[in-house]
Amino acid sequence: MRTFEDLRWPAADMTRIPFAAYRERAIYEQEQERIFRGRTWNYLALEAEVPDPGSYVTSYLGDTPVVVSRDADGQLHAFVNRCAHRGAIVRREAQGQANEHVCCYHQWTYNLQGDLIAVPFRRGVKGKGGLPPDFDTARHSLRKLRVQSYSGAIFGTLSPDVEPLEDYLDEPMCAQLERLLHKPVRVLGYQRQVVHGNWKLYADNLRDPNHGGLLHMFQITFGIARLSNWGGARMDRRHRHNISFTAESTATLGKDDYQQTSRGDGQIKLENAAMLHYRPEFPDPMSLSIMSIFPNVVFHQIGNSLATRQIRTRSESEFEIYWTYYGYPDDDESMTEHRLQQANLAGPGGYISMEDGEAIELVHKALVREQDAYSFVEIGGRGEPADQDTLVTEVPMRGFWMAWRELMSTPSTPQERP
Repeated sequence: MRTFEDLRWPAADMTRIPFAAYRERAIYEQEQERIFRGRTWNYLALEAEVPDPGSYVTSYLGDTPVVVSRDADGQLHAFVNRCAHRGAIVRREAQGQANEHVCCYHQWTYNLQGDLIAVPFRRGVKGKGGLPPDFDTARHSLRKLRVQSYSGAIFGTLSPDVEPLEDYLDEPMCAQLERLLHKPVRVLGYQRQVVHGNWKLYADNLRDPNHGGLLHMFQITFGIARLSNWGGARMDRRHRHNISFTAESTATLGKDDYQQTSRGDGQIKLENAAMLHYRPEFPDPMSLSIMSIFPNVVFHQIGNSLATRQIRTRSESEFEIYWTYYGYPDDDESMTEHRLQQANLAGPGGYISMEDGEAIELVHKALVREQDAYSFVEIGGRGEPADQDTLVTEVPMRGFWMAWRELMSTPSTPQERP
């Protein structure tokens, strides 16, 4: 079984990715410690999901279950959703309202900050049983994350060493979060999708605008995003995060568009073309943007459909995408209905994105006996990654892999655990 240290990298600019990085269980285990529980900020939830004192939402940091909780003073907290007694999940609900968090197994009780405050029969019964006299509740809290919020998006980390969140996000991610979350948001609903493939194949997909104008027939046919459109990709200074973007095109396919492919049919018409209409609501022409923040979240704008997609890893061969759709409280009924209609473009059965899960599974299955081979990542060129002014590129993929390799090369700092 190969570990990260066994991988070989033929190209320093990440134009060759070893297939073994997607398939090895040992590498997946290293990722959990060095990336998800290491020096990264992981997206956990939107502040709109924990609006009031006592509200909470369950989330994940890699495959580690987490609770995000707002205390009586309105402060945000996050902690590992694992009882300090025997390791049971404490909060099983997706979200709710509570004054305290109680483990159903033995009723150990924690406050909204994750501190242990009560243990049933701590002194035993009639002088028998119970815990030793020196038992200290302060030493048995739930394991706490550092938490920061940016423009209403909540991030958490178990690392004492990662830089402040704003520095980690960097430009233009901060600007894009401020754009999408420029005012309070209202959650409209959720979807969940399980994909039988490696989570990094999805990270590749998100940083590859080139596939969008080739794989997604609906998108090509109706002009939502074609490779001939205006668009490109922007990255942070370390190239670990990415925004792929374009503007809608209402023109039919020109005679020279896609002449080397079989993709796109300009004769097809939609019975309800209004669902594709973009109602301008931002001070720029961008009508489609996919922002990928390393390692575990996407903020998408597909027309007027707005959502987060959290990557929840399960194994080296399975992950879940947790979609949270939102709008704004001042949307009128027509705009809310429009956002919900356009939500059908994405998600597990989305007119656009349903092909992504299938493509990932096709790749993952094909790699079983090819782990000594490498992917070819040269669309957009070689060398140091840089912002792109074209959609015909996969350069941001290489930025992701540079960040991944750097973190995997540095084991996480040992931390005291409860």
